[in-house]
Order: sequence, then C-alpha cells, then structure tokens
Amino acid sequence: MKQAVSENKLYWVERASKLMDEEFRLPGTNFRFGIDPILNLIPVAGDISGFLISILLVLTMARHGASRKIVILMTLNVLLDATIGAIPLIGQLFDFVYKANTKNIRLLKEHYIEGKHQGSGTGIIITVLVVAIAFLIFIAYLSYKLMAYLIHLF
Repeated sequence: MKQAVSENKLYWVERASKLMDEEFRLPGTNFRFGIDPILNLIPVAGDISGFLISILLVLTMARHGASRKIVILMTLNVLLDATIGAIPLIGQLFDFVYKANTKNIRLLKEHYIEGKHQGSGTGIIITVLVVAIAFLIFIAYLSYKLMAYLIHLF
C-alpha cells in the first residue's frame, strides 16, 4: 500500500527525471539521454537550469518522506553532476553518461520498496567532510611544493 501511495504522489518526479536523463534514444542503440546534457550545451544558463531542476526534484522527494540519508545521497549525486558537468567539454560528455536524476529515482524506489537507505546519513556527511579536507590538504601540499620549486628555479 505504501508503495502505491508513494508512486502516485511522486509520478511527476519520475516523469521529470526521465525527461532530464532518458527521454530520447540514440537510433540503432540502447543509449538513452535527456534534455539535461542538451541544456548544458548552453554555457552557465544550461548548467544552472539543470542543477535547479534536479534540486527541485530532490526537495520534492524529501518533502514526501525520503529519509535524511537518502536526501543526502541524492544531493551528492546532483552536486557531482553539477560540478563535473560545469567543466567545458568533459562536463558535456559526463552529462550524457552520469544521470543523477535517474540514480535518485532508483535510490527513492529502493527506499520505499526495499526499505533501504534508512537513517540519519551522518556517516556519509563525515566521510564527505574527511575526503574534502584530505583533498584540500593535498592541494595545499602540491601548491607548497610548486611554490618551493618555482622559488628555487628563479
């Protein structure tokens, strides 16, 4: 019963996700894509519009009872998609392959149907923070080494 109610309430979210990520099929193949990678061909405005639509979908799912953990996982998908998608050329190719909205719908179905992804998500946040701090330390170390090399060179 919970499954039917959840699916009815979030039908438009699933439909919007399909439009963004998998609406069209490349003829002669099974490769599907949506309007998200097409929008991202428009510099800045395309990236922002795709990001806003994806965040709206996540917020809608959160409002309909998705756990904190699943909202965090979905937000990470959207942020990864937006961050790498903003890189010229690489981002456009990435957007055809990485379908954040489709991944989020799959997470949501796993949450409602299989009961997965329950909980607070605190472990995910801590992991992301540790990785981000380690990355920043690594970048600072590389910057220090580069500066030392350049000073020694001149």
